[in-house]
Amino acid sequence: MSSAAVVGSDDDLLDPTLENLLHQKTLRWIFVGGKGGVGKTTTSCSLAIQMAKVRKSVLLISTDPAHNLSDAFAQKFGKEARLIDGFTNLSAMEIDPNGSIQDLLKEGGEGAEEMMNASQGMGGVMQDLAFSIPGVDEAMSFAEVLKQVKSLSYEVIIFDTAPTGHTLRFLQFPTVLEKALAKLSQLSQQFGPMLNSVIGARGGLPGGQNLDELLTKMESLRETIAEVNGQFKNPDMTTFVCVCIAEFLSLYETERMIQELASYQIDTHCIVVNQLLFPQKTNPCVQCGARRKMQKKYLDQIEELYEEFNVVRMPLLTEEVRGKEKLESFSEMLIHPYVPPE
Repeated sequence: MSSAAVVGSDDDLLDPTLENLLHQKTLRWIFVGGKGGVGKTTTSCSLAIQMAKVRKSVLLISTDPAHNLSDAFAQKFGKEARLIDGFTNLSAMEIDPNGSIQDLLKEGGEGAEEMMNASQGMGGVMQDLAFSIPGVDEAMSFAEVLKQVKSLSYEVIIFDTAPTGHTLRFLQFPTVLEKALAKLSQLSQQFGPMLNSVIGARGGLPGGQNLDELLTKMESLRETIAEVNGQFKNPDMTTFVCVCIAEFLSLYETERMIQELASYQIDTHCIVVNQLLFPQKTNPCVQCGARRKMQKKYLDQIEELYEEFNVVRMPLLTEEVRGKEKLESFSEMLIHPYVPPE
């Protein structure tokens, strides 16, 4: 096992682990999120490794523009799901939540690209309309992923999400898309014939579709999203694992996130606290002792605030968690609580 920065303590460690997630056979969607730099990617990769031991097929998706999955596993991932080296049932993919509408239109060929590049006229109006809806770009990106995931039929999908704010925007995407569809539908009723003739004069929409066909496609997309949204709100199928460190800002962000998740009716009952110090009594390091004292204060608050949560305490390690072997070692501590040496 990776060596921890032992700088032991006489504290009793909390027993809860993430083992409950492995036993929850109906679970299909797991989101791993928190403030930037708290160890979300390491936690999501480690959880995926443990899940792969008990499920037929697991997909790990990064929606963070920084894309750390490739770094964590020392293997390049892209927009298509790809098996992780050394595993037969664990795949990973990285999607960019920015620029997805342009990408979708570019896939439609030259005509579509011309439309997007048009600085005036109908091309510009359609582009402005699309981007006038808050979060529509991320929502479209997420919708595309969901379409792929549906067709790939993995047993469990784990999302390594972007820092908190972006994650919470992602979880609003069904509402965003429904608003976008309502706007388009209203426009098509008012200006349908005119839009069709203008679009036709400009060479048509991607793939030679007309506006009605595009709206039909979006409607079927909305149905997929409504179905997935139903699954997200089902605690038997979806859960959110909060990752934090024992510091004020991270704890504040975690509380805000848990409140928002509750407002979206998304289950969350696991918290992973990373980078904990366990200083030995004989250790002369003043900074280590002071830091541990601060961490203990926030751990006590976490214990008080989240009595009904599985709180997993993870040690600060003396080396980076990169590569399959180190991730496997780290993942064991998510299931079997870390016990510091005396």
